[in-house]
Amino acid sequence: MTDKADKAAKLDAADELADLRAQFVLDDTVYLDGNSLGALPRSVPGRIEDVVRRQWGSLRIRSWDESGWWTAPERIGDRIAPLVGAAAGQIVVGDSTSVNIFKAVVGAVRLAGGGAGGREEGVGVRDEILVDATTFPTDGYIAASAARLTGCTLRPVAPDEVPRALGDRTAAVLLNHVDYRTGRLYDLPGLTAAVHAAGAVSVWDLCHSAGALPVGLDEHGVDLAVGCTYKYLNGGPGAPAYLYVRRDHQPRFDSPLPGWNSHADPFGMSTDYAPAPGAVRGRVGTPDILSMLALEAALEVWDDVPIEAVRTKSLALTDFFLECVEAYVPTGAVESVTPTAHASRGSQVALRCAEAGDVMRRLIARGVIGDFREPDILRFGFTPLYVGFGEVERAARVLGEMF
Repeated sequence: MTDKADKAAKLDAADELADLRAQFVLDDTVYLDGNSLGALPRSVPGRIEDVVRRQWGSLRIRSWDESGWWTAPERIGDRIAPLVGAAAGQIVVGDSTSVNIFKAVVGAVRLAGGGAGGREEGVGVRDEILVDATTFPTDGYIAASAARLTGCTLRPVAPDEVPRALGDRTAAVLLNHVDYRTGRLYDLPGLTAAVHAAGAVSVWDLCHSAGALPVGLDEHGVDLAVGCTYKYLNGGPGAPAYLYVRRDHQPRFDSPLPGWNSHADPFGMSTDYAPAPGAVRGRVGTPDILSMLALEAALEVWDDVPIEAVRTKSLALTDFFLECVEAYVPTGAVESVTPTAHASRGSQVALRCAEAGDVMRRLIARGVIGDFREPDILRFGFTPLYVGFGEVERAARVLGEMF
């Protein structure tokens, strides 16, 4: 046994989250792509069978009440809330991340009194939206559409430059908590405070942080946030996303997508729209019940799991992976673009190398599952609920054999 393998065995023996691995359907591959699609929790197939055969097949329409289908978006939102540091009643689950970003950005501009028609007597108009210049493309596309809709100008800015870019014209700022390419963790508390000091409204994309590290939405006064549930929350492919609206903003949150599900009296069938109170006004149309209830079952693995323990293991896993890469991979073959400082690292490691696409294909053929991002990034996600240190050592050792 190598020194690294021996260390991995000792770390696995001391892992307080190790027992959670049994709650997932896993094989003998090393699965380091949970930052794209989480593994299947064992509780999900049985729950979906019940939803299909009994709730839909037998109860049919009665399940909207008797099986709790109607209240699922808020109920499941309350299960996600502790994982992102939010009190109950502020998160609603439904729609895709893209749709929720659109709701949040337009809603943020309206909360700020910005955009077309936002000018008051003697007051300058807030007609600018700042967006993370390195963001996942969809966030940029949606922000551009939101800017056109609200009469704002879109201004891409590197997150580190946001405090200097803010001004009295800034209405909303859309930022990623963790960079999807590099795994860099940004300063949510500091950047949120800077946005507020400028009189603007913050929107955070939590897709690569929720379920991997503490977020602290309430603690840090975040205004609006969105996130997906199929990565670290293991909700399954296409699982619904969620929208967080801070409690004191809810009475004024004006969604650009009002639907019958967010109406104060949805079955009144009024031709005039009256938004429901609370987070419910973030709903739009009929919930996707099959994927919604699969997500609810998946979230059961989080019962009694402190997010701080998850973060501790995440940092230990990524530290150990970088240590093993240094030991096994020939010098100069790869370059880490993920920050070494814990305060600036999410739960993934991104390595730059030549012919990265081919390297990842060969890794996958050897049973090490990561992913490739253009033009030269090998991306490895570390999901603390089911990834062990022995797997990390194996992944780095196989990577070294690629060169």
